[in-house]
Amino acid sequence: MTDHLRKPEWLKVSIGANEHYAETKKIVDTHHLHTICSSGRCPNMGECWGKGTATFMIGGDICTRACKFCNTHSGKPLPLNDEEPEQVAQSIKLMKLKHAVVTSVDRDDLPDFGVAHWVKTIETIKRVNPKTTLEVLIPDFQGHTELVGQVAATYPEIISHNMETVRRLTPVVRSVATYERSLEVIRTITHYNITAKSGIMVGLGETPKEVEEVMDDLLSVGCQILTIGQYLQPTHKHYPVQAYVTPEQFAIYREIGLKKGFQQVESGPLVRSSYHAEKHFRRIASAHPTLQ
Repeated sequence: MTDHLRKPEWLKVSIGANEHYAETKKIVDTHHLHTICSSGRCPNMGECWGKGTATFMIGGDICTRACKFCNTHSGKPLPLNDEEPEQVAQSIKLMKLKHAVVTSVDRDDLPDFGVAHWVKTIETIKRVNPKTTLEVLIPDFQGHTELVGQVAATYPEIISHNMETVRRLTPVVRSVATYERSLEVIRTITHYNITAKSGIMVGLGETPKEVEEVMDDLLSVGCQILTIGQYLQPTHKHYPVQAYVTPEQFAIYREIGLKKGFQQVESGPLVRSSYHAEKHFRRIASAHPTLQ
């Protein structure tokens, strides 16, 4: 472990407020919604909410896992909210979103790991917002690929599942999840001819060679979009930052990823899984007119 590292200037952001930010916050609060923006302490919340966008988090705000990098509360979740799918769908309608992003906590306490709730949410969003494209960031469902298939069968435009880190560090910072299991989730997504996306954090102690190995592994199972961002320690109880990766190195990772074959690579200190998600979809769709 390293001593506490001083945060560099390029990571210092201020959360501004404008009319769109206030309206987004009002919609989220009024419908009692959970967002990964706030629970994950995302540094881009000001920018995204200021543009009227947010990443919805379903299944409650308590995760059954306790990953050492994640700020989402862990413990025993409350029962699922049956009204949540409709609440999320109506909020997307109120925000007039062209592209919506939905994620969830892990619900290992449920017999189906929450997949039925996922399916209901996606179907409701599509019914209420037929012109809105949809990206979902899903858990691994304990490796049950048939459950991943149930989500895929609802055909959101993009399905994302994060690797989070390199192979060597996966057992150190992730809880329950395994590197190979996550690769298998991506493989299952691509089996349904759906655009697959994944993301990793850097600054956890990985090497550039290990980052390239993740890229190669993801490409081998059909992943098309990759996000790379700086890990930021949420609290002193979480895994400490081992290094602050420079913007120049992030640019190198982006160039390498594109040369290797990813269709989209979003790489930068403040990048998170859903950052510029609509832009990713529009670029993919422009290359594949059937997605439009």
